[in-house]
Amino acid sequence: MAEDKFEIVARVPRNATSEMLIKKGNYWNIEVLDVRWYSDGKPTKKGIRMNMDEAEIVMKAIKKILDVNKNDNSEISEIK
Repeated sequence: MAEDKFEIVARVPRNATSEMLIKKGNYWNIEVLDVRWYSDGKPTKKGIRMNMDEAEIVMKAIKKILDVNKNDNSEISEIK
């Protein structure tokens, strides 16, 4: 993936040699989001690629988890 044409949306550094890259782009004529860990500038196998519909559901789930932690609620209902 080092030579892909994906646009880097965000970098999340973990330490001096590891970071998470959040990228968007087109894969087999489908708009996708790719979230992957990189070590020494090279992609690892730890990551996920999803279409934008799936990314929307994942985003809602993450937001719900963050909101629960912010509000200190202990119950999370299923997201659809």
